[in-house]
Order: sequence, then structure tokens, then C-alpha cells
Amino acid sequence: MNGWKKSGRGQKVRLVATFEAQEAEVLRGLVGEVRQMLAGRTADNPADELAVLTGIRTGPSTRPDDRVLARLLPDFTTEDADLAAGLRSLHEPELIEAKDAAAALVLDTLSETGGRVELVPEQGDVWLAALNDVRLALGTALDVSEDMPEELAPDDPRASHLGVYHWLTFVQDGLVQARMKV
Repeated sequence: MNGWKKSGRGQKVRLVATFEAQEAEVLRGLVGEVRQMLAGRTADNPADELAVLTGIRTGPSTRPDDRVLARLLPDFTTEDADLAAGLRSLHEPELIEAKDAAAALVLDTLSETGGRVELVPEQGDVWLAALNDVRLALGTALDVSEDMPEELAPDDPRASHLGVYHWLTFVQDGLVQARMKV
């Protein structure tokens, strides 16, 4: 990837980057995995008859058991367990929908074979949300922390994936920098 750049002026401003085929494959795969996890969470929540009748969607009131999914769908408050459950039930479906829409935009704008990606600034914001979700998911799976070394021992099973995490950080940071120039 050559990094994100701002192109154009005024209404014609675009955020542009070029992805290699392997980069596109990795990013699309990770975004797809996040979508599958979110879809699984939705599928695990059967439709509530009252919600169907009233048109009010509700979600589960309990935190996901999977730690990666729990990181993507954190508690809305830690002050009061009952309030947290109620807020989750009301707002988690919308959160999942927004995360899924962000992932869908990335998949729609990034070709399977890589190449040029050209986004309007608002699409750049959506890409940033999707990249953040992928980084959160991968970082949680790899137990990334502030005190983690830049490189892991070659025999550490996480070592081969840490480079992908750092690359995602590069992609996200480049997009943030380009977006700030708009």
C-alpha cells in the first residue's frame, strides 16, 4: 500500500490509496470475519414478539461471552448492571447495524484484487470505523497491550499476526492523516 493521500479540492476532494492484491485479500478477509461475528451475535438473538408488533428492535441484555465480540460490543455503562443490560438491549442492534454497514462499505470499495481506492471524506470516516473494529478484534485476539514488545519471539504463535496488526495501524493512521487535510 502506498499510503492515503488527499486529492482534489472542494466538492471534488477524495481520499486515495492503492492496495496490493495480497493486502486487499487480508483486509477483506478480516473485515469479513468481523461481519460474521456480528451476524452470529444477531442470529443468537431470537426475535421478540412484542418488538415485532411495536417495531421496536431489541437485542440481548447480556454481554457477549466471546472476548473479541465483547470488545467490539462493550457495555454502555459500568455504573449499574441493570442499566447496562437495558441500554445493551435497546442499542446493540443499532450498533451492530452500523458496524456491519461500515464493513460492507469497505468490501464494496476495495476490490478483491486490490488496486486504487477512492473515497469521499464521509466514506473515509466509515472506513476508519471499520478499520478500528478490525484492529480491536485482532488486537484482542492477540492480547495486544501497551507494554507488548514491537516484535514477538519467533516461536510465539501470535508473532506472524502481529505484523498484520501493525499494518492495519499504518493503514488507519494514514487515512486519519489524509482525512485531517480535508
